[in-house]
Amino acid sequence: MSSHNHSLHSKLSIGGLLVTLGIIYGDIGTSPLYVMKAILGVHEISRDIVLGGISCVFWTLTLQTTIKYVIITLSADNHGEGGIFALFALVKRTKIKWLIIPAIIGGSALLADGIITPPISVSAAVEGINTFYAMETQTIQIIVICILFVLFTIQQFGSKLVGKFFAPMMLIWFSMLGILGTLQVINDFSVFNAINPYYAYELLLIHPEGFFVLGAVFLCTTGAEALYSDMGHCGRKNIRISWIFVKAMLLLNYFGQGAYLISHEGQTLEQLGGKDGNPFYLIMADWFQPIGVVIATLAAVIASQALISGSFTLINEAMRLNFWPKVKIKYPTELKGQLYIPSINWLLLLGCIGIVWYFEKSSAMEHAYGLAIVLCMIMTTILLNFYLIMKRVKWYIIGALITVYLVIEFSFLAAILPKFIHGGFVTLIIASALVGVMGTWYLAKQISKNYTKIVKIDDYKKVLAELSVDLSIPKYATHLVYMTNSNRSDEIEEKVMYSILQKRPKRADLYWFIHVNILSEPYKKEYRVTEIVKDDIYRIDFYLGFREPTKINLMFKQVIKEMVDRGEVDITSRYESLNKNNIIGDFKFVLSEKFLSNDSDLTFFEKIIMNTYFIMKKLSLSEEKGFGLDSSSVKIEQFPLVIHAPEKIEMRRIERDCNPV
Repeated sequence: MSSHNHSLHSKLSIGGLLVTLGIIYGDIGTSPLYVMKAILGVHEISRDIVLGGISCVFWTLTLQTTIKYVIITLSADNHGEGGIFALFALVKRTKIKWLIIPAIIGGSALLADGIITPPISVSAAVEGINTFYAMETQTIQIIVICILFVLFTIQQFGSKLVGKFFAPMMLIWFSMLGILGTLQVINDFSVFNAINPYYAYELLLIHPEGFFVLGAVFLCTTGAEALYSDMGHCGRKNIRISWIFVKAMLLLNYFGQGAYLISHEGQTLEQLGGKDGNPFYLIMADWFQPIGVVIATLAAVIASQALISGSFTLINEAMRLNFWPKVKIKYPTELKGQLYIPSINWLLLLGCIGIVWYFEKSSAMEHAYGLAIVLCMIMTTILLNFYLIMKRVKWYIIGALITVYLVIEFSFLAAILPKFIHGGFVTLIIASALVGVMGTWYLAKQISKNYTKIVKIDDYKKVLAELSVDLSIPKYATHLVYMTNSNRSDEIEEKVMYSILQKRPKRADLYWFIHVNILSEPYKKEYRVTEIVKDDIYRIDFYLGFREPTKINLMFKQVIKEMVDRGEVDITSRYESLNKNNIIGDFKFVLSEKFLSNDSDLTFFEKIIMNTYFIMKKLSLSEEKGFGLDSSSVKIEQFPLVIHAPEKIEMRRIERDCNPV
């Protein structure tokens, strides 16, 4: 991490606080657009229901967002990075294998949220037009899709320029929330009675939907997971301090909406503001409503941007953790951690357009939206439990904390599930598809690893040294480079030795074995050189953070240059004419590509996993592009992957019949 970025992220500063406002709070910051509207629905406004709704919002923001995420979960950072995969990378050290399940489910749910957040935020903002100018639902859908299309199209240029606009815009947004709320609250201070949790309890008894109103309440904390995911961009201190301001502005707006609604007791939202009556817009003065819609739409776009950037980061981490096929990653700006994944960008856009067309209105999207986040929160709680155990926190503190949060989150889940047929199933379909991709990729990699035969390099040192000087075999390359998955420097895959010695004997002056270790911390670039046979065989181990790009071509060149500068290796060509003129020898990379052998004896489950894996592999980035190699110097070799090879084939030899009839 550059020193500038590190100081900005780790230290508390005005700049850091502003950046935090622009990047992190878009999702949770736009929740006043739809929460109170969702709690009231089509029912008559009642003072007790309004106070109960605000009480639920107040305590949800306090218990769920402030205590669980801002205070506890932000402490579980992986070298300054947050998010469910960063948390999994931490608890992976416990060697508990099944923890992979909550990590994959949580990551998939968060990606599903990335498909639902942009449509619901932008739709809720644009629907505000109906408060002062009636518009067809289809027209609003077209406006929303156009905004989303522009937003996803500009991703390829990076958010550096737009990012400068984000912080001031979100400062205006939160200030607007606070001012609008305050103007209403001064008319009725009794709304602060909602701080009493009794009103929250009473809401569950008197609301027409009863306990299930919690599904609407939950929408106020949906951005809490984003606070944790984006910790690496802003730093823990900046998030914790800026949250005080953000929470105050959010609560002022909710209390303001409550004060306005209580003054219109007995009416419905439709009577107050037409078909899309929304208390968020109703508390504005008539002259300010068009301005409010523009500011809300810009805030919704910023909320969407945060989720899109978060999705790119999530997929990048998933690839490093072997949860996702290799896909093309671009780095549009010099900004650390700023990346763009074209395939994910356009998939997200298609998903967003599908959501807008299918649900039509933001109110219909709420059920799908809540389910994605509550699933992710439950998975985070499970992983957090093991993190606290690792940190040796007293068992009774862990027990109390985890029980409280599992009860809260399962209550929200139970309240959202009945809405499954009204839209929740969409989330489940998206998340299940993502779980399928991640689970299949991970399992296939494990199966492949289990059936890869490893041999000792020591057994082959002599023959490789002799091959290197055997002039009866034409020289294949001056430097022959193999990528290896073997973790130990004294071991190598059998197929590598088969490729060098048997497939077609490959004579080279120097043999290089390269291994890439992906670390559980985000930003690190280190390497180690092991000299196996002087001037003949070398192994280089790269140790890269899970957010570092694997540009092996450039890194390998740099390592070679440093080794030459230190006099550790001579890379000039061994051909006489070239050596005389100090010409550097050629480098040839050999990559092995596996295919499923017909000799494999697979179970039904393994057959599905491996066949799906090889289909996905064809659609994903090739090995040479994944490692950042120059394809002109790469040779791809096909190797059969044999799983459960039959140990012995029963055959009977028959003698030749000497006396044919």
